[in-house]
Amino acid sequence: MAKTNANSIRIGNVIEFENQLWKVAKREHVKPGKGGAYIQVEMKNIVTGNKTNTRFNSSEDVDVAYVEQKNYQFQYFDQDELVAMDMESFESFNLSKDLVGEALPFLVEGMDIRVEYCNDKPISIFLPEHVNCVIAQADAVVKGQTASASYKPAILENGVRVMVPPFVESGEEIVVRTEDCTYVSRVKNN
Repeated sequence: MAKTNANSIRIGNVIEFENQLWKVAKREHVKPGKGGAYIQVEMKNIVTGNKTNTRFNSSEDVDVAYVEQKNYQFQYFDQDELVAMDMESFESFNLSKDLVGEALPFLVEGMDIRVEYCNDKPISIFLPEHVNCVIAQADAVVKGQTASASYKPAILENGVRVMVPPFVESGEEIVVRTEDCTYVSRVKNN
């Protein structure tokens, strides 16, 4: 654990709060008209999965836990777990699917993943920032639609719904941001 000023809290940090470990999901610096500035933080309990919103005074110190990151390659699913291999030692590890979160549908065999550990316990799994996906179904463009509402719904082959520009059609391969399931671009074929 290391003490740091509340202003230094970042999304993804693991902090000790009320004798438990919490992962920071959202963070906002608030400067009200009256009173001192504070940091509004949404956190998820690493053990229970419960969420809480907490305010830290800007001058307050917070305990930030040391998080270690290791790179693995995803091999396959084994019921509620995924099997990953350390590409240096070729050792296999079983990890809970829950650690991936909402990005789970984007996980494919052979994908490089990053696992975060806190006190030797896996706390989260990160996929690559961008992945290529094929559109299974895209709605037709509605004539007269304004430019501000120009994105249309589409369903990817993995079942995830995304909003895409009107020129993107079924069967096309696009780049998707795994963090928030948003369209980035078409896949450029060289």
